[in-house]
Amino acid sequence: MKLQEIAKLAGVSPATVSRVFSHHPNIRHEVREHVFTIARKYNYHPRLSTKQRNVMIILPGDEFYPIRNCLEMVMMALTFVLPKHGFRIEVLPQDNIERLNSIQFCGAVAIGAEPEDFKKWSDCFTAPLVLVDRDTSPHSPNVYSVRSDEVQGMDIAITHLHERGCRKIGCIIHGMAGCGNTDMRYEAILTALKARNLPVHDNLIHLCGDENYVEIIGKLLKLGIDALFCPGGNAGIVTAYALSLFNKSVPDDISLIASEHKLFSRYATPPQTTITQDHIGLAEIAANIIEAFPEKSRLPQCSTLP
Repeated sequence: MKLQEIAKLAGVSPATVSRVFSHHPNIRHEVREHVFTIARKYNYHPRLSTKQRNVMIILPGDEFYPIRNCLEMVMMALTFVLPKHGFRIEVLPQDNIERLNSIQFCGAVAIGAEPEDFKKWSDCFTAPLVLVDRDTSPHSPNVYSVRSDEVQGMDIAITHLHERGCRKIGCIIHGMAGCGNTDMRYEAILTALKARNLPVHDNLIHLCGDENYVEIIGKLLKLGIDALFCPGGNAGIVTAYALSLFNKSVPDDISLIASEHKLFSRYATPPQTTITQDHIGLAEIAANIIEAFPEKSRLPQCSTLP
């Protein structure tokens, strides 16, 4: 459907429709909403302008979302990289995503969102969507994913501890089964432990949110672990607090690898060994996808960084 047809159906001029989609300030609110309603009804999307450089960053609406630290680090990387590509940034919580219908943008980046949340993206928008840290379905046009190699990451951490003599490693994966990267990390940790003939009992590997973290660390210490691997969430700072309660120190009493905000890890006492993603690399790929669109032949739908 063309702009002129939307104008006829809405009973306004083509110029008015054009101003609505370019967010001209002199359009009355009721006219704007009427044109958007007609456009949605007939699945009309304005052609992307080469001058349009707004990128929407879609964040989880729940403040207790379990990837808060990862979200912050990805967000910092995006705010560093996207302006270098000439993009302007707008931030939108996922629970207000319907507002995208009244915003003109050339691309979007969703952090920590599940692919199911955007399965109808292409029915609503012509701009590309990049999911960070999640996979996307091959049957989702205009939806791309960029993620880190979680299996490699889990293996790097277990290898590091094993090479330093640790033989009973307790693991706490922040998150719930079936959500985010939790299951992938769990299976990768099992595989890494088994490959080195290390114990893999259920009482040594836990999934958990913030509420039971300290209690689980206490139980692991009673089992005589000599190392902790804690990927996800606020692992570094929570584990440091828990170990102080149990009068244990790193590395004298126990070895620790966490995933944490790098600034915190560096200035902890002692500085923490952490495993982290290449956030700048993730942001660069997201920017390149949006910049290259709609030349889809140049764009892998799924990109994985070591």
